[in-house]
Amino acid sequence: MASDTSVTTLVGTGVPGKASDGPIGTGTAIAEPFGVALDPDGHPCLCDLGNHRICRVDLQARRIETIVGTGRHGHSGDGGPALEADVREPYEIRFDSGGNLYFVDMPSHVIRRVTSDGSRIETIAGTGEAGFDGDGGPATEAAFRQPHSIEIAPDGALFVADIGNHRIRRIDPHTGVVETFAGTGEPARAVDGGDIASTPLYGPRTLAFDEHGDLYLTLREGNAVYRIDMGRRTLHHVAGTGQGGYRGDGGDARAADLAGPKGISVTRAALYIADTESHTIRRIDRQSGVISTVLGDGTRHDGPDGDPLRCGLARPHGVFAAADGRIFVGDSDNHRVRVLQTR
Repeated sequence: MASDTSVTTLVGTGVPGKASDGPIGTGTAIAEPFGVALDPDGHPCLCDLGNHRICRVDLQARRIETIVGTGRHGHSGDGGPALEADVREPYEIRFDSGGNLYFVDMPSHVIRRVTSDGSRIETIAGTGEAGFDGDGGPATEAAFRQPHSIEIAPDGALFVADIGNHRIRRIDPHTGVVETFAGTGEPARAVDGGDIASTPLYGPRTLAFDEHGDLYLTLREGNAVYRIDMGRRTLHHVAGTGQGGYRGDGGDARAADLAGPKGISVTRAALYIADTESHTIRRIDRQSGVISTVLGDGTRHDGPDGDPLRCGLARPHGVFAAADGRIFVGDSDNHRVRVLQTR
C-alpha cells in the first residue's frame, strides 16, 4: 500500500448506538454496519443492521438521515413509505438505474425494493418463511433461505446469493419470475471450469458484476472467490485455496488462504474483498492475479485511523469501491464505516 493512502472513520464511535438524524461528528453512533454503497447522487448509504434501518450520509452537508426503517425489529409496511416500515436486519443494498433501492432482509428471508423518492416499499422476493421452492414462478411466492446479498445485472435482472440453499437465483426484471441460475444446492467444493448449472457452490455470499458483465462471487464457507463467465456459463477460480486462513499476500491469489470472505467490489483494476474472519480488506490485481492486504493487520481490534496497515478492523462485512478510488468498509463489530483513500 502506497504511503500516501489513509483511512478515516465516516460514522461510528466504536460502540453500538443509534444516532438521530442530523449532523455527523465524533459522537455519531451506528450498530453493526454491513452493506455499503453509493446512491445515484454519490452519497454513501449503509445498512445500520443493529438498528434495523438503512441510512444515508450527505457528505456536503455532513448529515446522516434514515431512509428505510422505523428502527423497530420486524417485517411490515409494504405499500407504504419506507420510513414507516419495520425491517429486521438489512444486510446488503443496491441501486438500479432509476435510483430505486433494493435490500436484503436476511432473517426475514426476503428482498425488498424502495422507490427512489422513498414513498413506497414492497417485498419483491420471498414469502418470509425459510425454504427452497418457487423456481419458474413469481419471486414473491418463492422461498429463500437466508439470502445474504444482491446484485443488479446490466439488463436489470436481480441476482440473489441464496446462501442457505447454496444457490444463486435470478429474478427476471420484466416478469418477476425467479429461477436458479447457479449452484446445485449441495454444500460442496466448486469445480473450476465447471458449468454453473452442475457445479456446487458452498455458501455463496456476495456478488459483483465487472465492466464486461461477468459476475464475481465470494464463497464464505468455501473460502474462495470465483468468476462466472456469463457468455459461456462457466465458473472460474480467482482466489482462495478453500482452506480457511490468512496467508499468501504478494503471490497468486489462487494459492492464498482466505478467512470467510463476505464482501466483494470490482473495479477495472482490482477486486476488493472483505475477508471477514482475518479482519482485513484484501485486493486482487485483475491483471497479475496477485493478492495483497490494503486495510487491517490480520488481528481484531479498533483502529487507529491513519495508516491502513496499522488500522485494526473487527469482522468487516461490506466493501464498496467508488470510481474515485475511495473504498467504503462496513467495519461491523467496530460499529464504524471507514473510508480508505487509495489515491
